[in-house]
Amino acid sequence: MAARTDIETAAGVVRGHQGQRTLRWRSIPYAAPPVGELRFRAPQPVAKWAGVRAATEFGYAAMQHRSGARIGPRTFQPTSEDALTLNVVAPVAPAESPRPVMVFIHGGAYLIGTSALGLYSGARLVERGDVVVVSINYRLGAFGYVDFSEYSSADRIFDSNLGLRDQVAALEWVRENIAAFGGDPDNVTLFGESAGAHAVLSLFATPAARGLFHRGIAQSPPADWSLNAEDARLFARRCRTELGVAPEAASDALIRADANAIRRAVDRANTAVSRERRGVFPLAPQVDGVFLPRAPIDALVAGAAHRLPLIIGTNRDEGTLFDRFADGLLTKPHRLRAAIGSDGESRIATAYPGYPEHRVAVRAGGDYTFWRPSVAIMEGHSRHAPTYAYRYDFAPRALRLARLGATHATDLIPVFGATDDVFGRALTALGGRRGLRAVTRQFQDNWLEFARHGAPLPSWPAYTEQRRTTLIIDAPARLVDDPEQAKRLAWQGVSAPRLAQALA
Repeated sequence: MAARTDIETAAGVVRGHQGQRTLRWRSIPYAAPPVGELRFRAPQPVAKWAGVRAATEFGYAAMQHRSGARIGPRTFQPTSEDALTLNVVAPVAPAESPRPVMVFIHGGAYLIGTSALGLYSGARLVERGDVVVVSINYRLGAFGYVDFSEYSSADRIFDSNLGLRDQVAALEWVRENIAAFGGDPDNVTLFGESAGAHAVLSLFATPAARGLFHRGIAQSPPADWSLNAEDARLFARRCRTELGVAPEAASDALIRADANAIRRAVDRANTAVSRERRGVFPLAPQVDGVFLPRAPIDALVAGAAHRLPLIIGTNRDEGTLFDRFADGLLTKPHRLRAAIGSDGESRIATAYPGYPEHRVAVRAGGDYTFWRPSVAIMEGHSRHAPTYAYRYDFAPRALRLARLGATHATDLIPVFGATDDVFGRALTALGGRRGLRAVTRQFQDNWLEFARHGAPLPSWPAYTEQRRTTLIIDAPARLVDDPEQAKRLAWQGVSAPRLAQALA
């Protein structure tokens, strides 16, 4: 059976692991380690190797705070700059014809996360849908989403948009190698959640990604995250100051400094800026005019992005998770007011009865960050390509009692079919298992149909500005035209504040 798991890639042979129903390869490098002089450079080709490279264990997570790479209750994946790797899961049965490929991009605010999290394995999608699932790591935080190009010198170049460039490099690896794993390089679906969903939208707007994928699924994207050139330059300067380096010494320091020292400096700058200017998220792709010519939301709305089919949606109660466990969203009225101004807040107060009561403010803050910009993309992209809108409403009793509801990221459990895993059992500890199985079928039937044919099940019509038909994923599911119309209208004209206002 060893031959079934030995696959020849362009760089050399990798040996995976065969389970009962799936074949798995872990931490296959898709680019050279971005270390030394390659730090802050665009991803470079992998050096070829001789013999067989073991791909049975996970290697490193991207550089981040240790807590972000948690893969178990007491288990943390080690982190390193040498983390440009991906994982492949395929059915054991030989492919009668090339299988659809689904490429998952993890979330984590472009700051934390890893493809090694058990929830993301994709094995149940593979088993149920006869697909090949690829999950990727990419540079995060300091090393992926800060534009230090201002500190380039004649003999040392620093590139912009490194995390986004990594994602393109991973897709290039898929195009070149996935056929050897039984996948179809001409039928690739991207899917991601949160920052991973934003990455999907960013790839729609990235010229270098043209032809590397054929449709996308964006689950809870903070869709208007991006930095213009001025914002990116100002934030990089703030990071350099936190590192304690003078401008004239920055080029050498950024290469020679300890990776964790750079990470900590950027984490401090990110925290400070987010607190100074609520609603600003400085770790995001940069509109550099070349690799990313326009902000993803602007490109999608204008028809300047890749005109490919898109599924996009959010969860009903996005903000509750952040109100309970983080300090990053605008879930308190004074923070929302600082982001949208008193006029905007007045419209929101009218559309959200009970505002500024805490529970209502949490709902408004979550809608501001995720639903508001997603609606703009539903509207704009639907003029240029098939677009399908959903909202995830399912909240079993345990989540309702915890006052979390259908909160951020809970949709990942049914998407990946984790009904009987630790995640699904926790979600349904007080009941709701039948409902969770129902929404799992809804997600997976539609996601897999979309991956095979470019459209979800026929029962889910495309979104149009005239009807705004939205699939409400719940137990049972239903279709609603223009859900929450008054709230949608109240958000029109509200945009995210710019970073420069925080750093002026």
